[in-house]
Amino acid sequence: MDQSDASTNIDDETIAELRELAGRYPQARSALLPMLHLVQSVDGRISPRGIEVCAEILGITTAQVSGVATFYTMYKRRPAGKHHVGVCTTALCAVMGGDYLLDHVCSKLGIRPDETTPDGTFSLERIECNAACDYAPVMMVNWEFMDNMTPEKADELLDRLAADEPVASSRGATITSWREAERVLAGFPDGRADEGPTAGEASKLGLNIAAEHGWAAPTAEEAK
Repeated sequence: MDQSDASTNIDDETIAELRELAGRYPQARSALLPMLHLVQSVDGRISPRGIEVCAEILGITTAQVSGVATFYTMYKRRPAGKHHVGVCTTALCAVMGGDYLLDHVCSKLGIRPDETTPDGTFSLERIECNAACDYAPVMMVNWEFMDNMTPEKADELLDRLAADEPVASSRGATITSWREAERVLAGFPDGRADEGPTAGEASKLGLNIAAEHGWAAPTAEEAK
């Protein structure tokens, strides 16, 4: 955690929302993960002030909060970009060109994984499985899926984001910003969860084949 950067945008409204999150759980400590997402939505990272406020509200130590914040890769120790880009290089994505795609994006943006462009527009991460193997290779932008990516499609995507042009996820909402996505993950819906298709054709292939053949899972009685 970068303790040298004490800057923060956390104000009384943010603290009230953090307390609201803590009040949603029978045991307030269970709210720590969404609270950290809210801190990121405000400060663009897990800030020292965010750690202090979370610890105070939950009645735990700053070391305990830091231990959680540094364990999960979704929590950033340094400021993330306006758009956070993740490229999957695990298993099938790697076979389908994920490593090459990551190298291409690095060259395009002039940064390596876990870095942010000097203008703050993009940050980059090597993702360990995006859970979308049927659309490999996959990129994510602010945690939204971009399916069946190629270097050419990545160039177009990044250029449009840099120009603030509208970009829609392959199977989700229109891309906003990483901070706005973090606020949604914290538990404050933006009313756009139903944008986009619920599932792509690759995910429904088995279901469609079963329907064509009249196949169905056995009932509880048949399974005995």
